[in-house]
Amino acid sequence: MVIIESIVFFYFVYSVAYTAFFSISSFFYIVPSIRVVRPYLRHSHQRFCLFIPAYKEDAVIVETAHHAVHQSYPRELFDVVVIADQLQPHTLSMLRQLPIQVAEVEFQQSTKVKSLREAVGRLSSGFDYAIVLDADNIIDVDFLQKVNGLVSTKRYKAIQVQRRAKNHNNKLAFLDGLSEGINTRIYRQGASAVGLSSSISGSGLIVDFNLLKNYLQTTNAVGGFDRELELYLLKHGAKVHYYNGVYVKDEKVTDAHAFQGQRRRWISSQYFYLWKYLVPGVAALFRGDFAFFNSAVLRNVQLPRLINFGLLAAVTIVLFPFRNYLLFDYSWWPYLLLLNLIFTFAAVPRAYYSSKLIDSMKELPSIFFKMLFLLFRIRGANKTFIHTPHTINEPVR
Repeated sequence: MVIIESIVFFYFVYSVAYTAFFSISSFFYIVPSIRVVRPYLRHSHQRFCLFIPAYKEDAVIVETAHHAVHQSYPRELFDVVVIADQLQPHTLSMLRQLPIQVAEVEFQQSTKVKSLREAVGRLSSGFDYAIVLDADNIIDVDFLQKVNGLVSTKRYKAIQVQRRAKNHNNKLAFLDGLSEGINTRIYRQGASAVGLSSSISGSGLIVDFNLLKNYLQTTNAVGGFDRELELYLLKHGAKVHYYNGVYVKDEKVTDAHAFQGQRRRWISSQYFYLWKYLVPGVAALFRGDFAFFNSAVLRNVQLPRLINFGLLAAVTIVLFPFRNYLLFDYSWWPYLLLLNLIFTFAAVPRAYYSSKLIDSMKELPSIFFKMLFLLFRIRGANKTFIHTPHTINEPVR
């Protein structure tokens, strides 16, 4: 019992300390300054290729492509490539009316990596950066202009931009957006503030074109390719920088079944890559590469935030009758629970502080148990492509 109590105690001390450190660090994040690149200074303009993988995304892909094309950036300096995987003929027809490239693909088992690898392989060289968007992502008209200003100033090789929720049309969507907002503050903004690598969201990623091309030739990832890509970039000296000066709008899940499928895929990929890179991650620590160790081990070893909080609350309650028999003073447990609550709420984006936050929190116990049961169903989830459907359009203004 002493060994079990010690493992559980130090795990929660670690997880709360990690949340506290990066939650506080996020307040010290400084938005990188960028220069305004005048249209006539063509040598300061980068060439971009926007990749939009679209697997059965007929409901949203046309509007997404419209927004991607309508940029204030010089049109000859960027291409938009929609990777059409099992789209309907009428959708393909509408896409081909736009000034974009439509790369039709067909696989026995579809994955994001396969789609990107196929599309990149069909392109000629000449691009400086690749931008990866999801089929539901919406970008503003000055997106490329701002990104170009950043890479022209800082010469970053990899950038994760902010993702904002496109919809809050029910409690689940609100909580999904809230969860991403907290993760952004801790794993992206907080990490960047202390000089570590930002985690990648899977979309809203700007990366050196050749680095992405080389990575795609080395991987067959089914789920969680973004986790492996971050580690690949770190191995090649390219830290991922977080930039909240520009954003993409991302659709949040509104259906409980889709939510569980998405979380099952995420949890499975998290622990798949934890075990795959555990030894290299620890070895990196001994070489003094703390950034790789953090991304490969420290971040992935933690349970999902809601499960962490629920289990910490449960342990605190269960141990109360045995408080006189514990190895560690019982008062630690309510303190840990309180600190976890404080620093988690400190990472909540200001936009989420509303009456809707209180109302939506009533759903947390139900979601906690659903996610807890998912821990017993993650086996094999990283070997199968689990699609999250999207349905919400945002017309071009």
